[in-house]
Amino acid sequence: MSFPKSALLAGLSLIALSTAGVARADDPAPAADDKPTEVVVTGSGYRISKDALMSHVDILTRDQIDQKPAAGLGDMLAYLPGIRSSSFAPGASRPMIRGLDGFRVLVLNNGMGVVDVSALSPDHAVPSSPTEARRIEVLRGPSALAYGGNAIGGIVNVIDDRIPATAPEKGYEGTATLQASSVDQGLQGAFDIKAGKGPWIFTFDAFRHKTSDYTIPVPAETLAYTEANGLPADTSKKQHNSFQDMKNIGAGVSYVGDFGYVGLSYKTTDYLYGTAIDSDVSIDLHQKRWDARGAFNLNWAGFNRLDASAGYSDYNHAEIEDGELGTQFLSKGSEFRTALIRDGQGKWSGTVGLSGLKRDFEAIGDEAFVPSTTTKQAGIFTQYRYDTGAWGLEGGARVDDTKLTSAATSYDKDFNTLSASLGGFYRPSDHSFVGLSLTRSERAPSDVELLADGPHDGTGQFIIGDPDFRTEIGYSLELTGHVVVDHDNRFAIDAHVYTSHFDNFIDLRPTGAVDDDLPVFQYVQTDADLYGVEIEANTKLFTLGSQAVNLDVAYDYVHGQTSIGPIIRIPPQALTLKLESKGGKWDSYFEVRGVDARKERLAAFETPTDGYVTANIFTSYKIRPDTSLFAEVRNIGDVEMREATSSTKDAVVDPGRNLRVGLVYNF
Repeated sequence: MSFPKSALLAGLSLIALSTAGVARADDPAPAADDKPTEVVVTGSGYRISKDALMSHVDILTRDQIDQKPAAGLGDMLAYLPGIRSSSFAPGASRPMIRGLDGFRVLVLNNGMGVVDVSALSPDHAVPSSPTEARRIEVLRGPSALAYGGNAIGGIVNVIDDRIPATAPEKGYEGTATLQASSVDQGLQGAFDIKAGKGPWIFTFDAFRHKTSDYTIPVPAETLAYTEANGLPADTSKKQHNSFQDMKNIGAGVSYVGDFGYVGLSYKTTDYLYGTAIDSDVSIDLHQKRWDARGAFNLNWAGFNRLDASAGYSDYNHAEIEDGELGTQFLSKGSEFRTALIRDGQGKWSGTVGLSGLKRDFEAIGDEAFVPSTTTKQAGIFTQYRYDTGAWGLEGGARVDDTKLTSAATSYDKDFNTLSASLGGFYRPSDHSFVGLSLTRSERAPSDVELLADGPHDGTGQFIIGDPDFRTEIGYSLELTGHVVVDHDNRFAIDAHVYTSHFDNFIDLRPTGAVDDDLPVFQYVQTDADLYGVEIEANTKLFTLGSQAVNLDVAYDYVHGQTSIGPIIRIPPQALTLKLESKGGKWDSYFEVRGVDARKERLAAFETPTDGYVTANIFTSYKIRPDTSLFAEVRNIGDVEMREATSSTKDAVVDPGRNLRVGLVYNF
């Protein structure tokens, strides 16, 4: 399939609609019973309604998460515009945002870093399941002001409720879910409960997900791949070594009073999964995590709240090859973040805060391609928003000092980074919003980008870094438009057009050489430019009895170019149409998604991918108000889907037709 190259012009036109003729500034205010807009807390300490943001944000609620397929974080979010998955394997799928991934996309747990090694290599999984979240917030574009340079591309914040800020109304509440899938003989169960009497509130949650190798519509290895590697033709309809077995257990306690709340939590994760690309290699991952968090009401110097968080993580994973222990990756780290908040007081909202982290990384084994390192970072930040109702301004700045040392290589270097942003917005009416923001973001190179030098069989690469790298600097301009014709959701559109330029862009490139029987990939610095458009629209078509029938449309396009050629694995444009019926006891949808081919503008040694069109159908029935049954058929046509964003696309294909059934019980 193919889409016109005038996508950016179309996006600009749609944004222009938000300021012209859709609704007038003197339109009547919304009725008192209008539904409140969702509030986003990630990216700033103060609350902002979703339809008043100058950046693109999507929010997945608990109900939406419970009904989504059991998948890694990247795969679960991949249908959102501007988001794709690294799709290395079903057990390892990290989110890619606007063509950027790895160290430029920050995965958070309740606003704190996960302290794993998932950004180090695409075969490394994020050590948590999206199923444990109460909500997931996805912010596209630079978000370095609040969270540092590793958010230069965007943020995915997985928010759980292990440290509750409020007590359950009836003294307890919880959820139990169970689902099964045919394509991988998968089973998944999850349980969580929150209970408390008086100021003390306790939580407990448990999760288990187990699958076998999944079935596929075509042989996993392409003919070109088998011929290039001197392998026999692949005829199997199984994706070998794609199994998963994840277990999470967590608990927490908090004390809630008039002052605010304070609490502690603990979580352990055990995850065994196959790498798919290599039938002999699996990864055995373990993490223990402790968190403390609190919010304290105050009245001091214009601030009305103090937020504070701290966490410690002990992470390790081992690569198992032919049943024997191979390379081990260990990461231990602690992090803190504290901020004074001015929220809901007149026209001004703002935050001033401090953050810091220390991470010790060690790789052990013959394929320890990165030396042991210690990373220390300290930062100070501020963000403020002035909102008159009709127009407003928003801006801020952040300064970080990052120190990276490695005794093994005698490497010792400080990186000082500065990030800043400024933007303005205008509301022509109560139902429309347009904003323009300019951001400068700076990121210190990671230990892998600086010091890698060795083979990594997990990805089939010999990786080389460069200790002389300078900081990566990005300049981004984003135009945003929101329109809601009425609060009955008869028509709404959310459109974003952006462009970014990077100095000293760090890119991992194949060289064509071979070392240790593996192709050599080297990190290089170059200039880069990206631009793109994202559009989400929905409209109510009609009402039939208790059922409201809606049409949702999502489209995204991104273009990426460096001074040495196209950015590797840039996602092709995609269009998703969803016809949804909601109300009463039934919630159902039919979804069609088209992803364009990527056969032109390829990076050196990058292989092409075909486009595809796939369809999914879902229905949920409420047996009673607290219990729902659901069923879904994904990839109805059993279509071959290879993701252009995957480094394993020539040997790993997405699952074929899948019947998934489940039950959700809320108590």
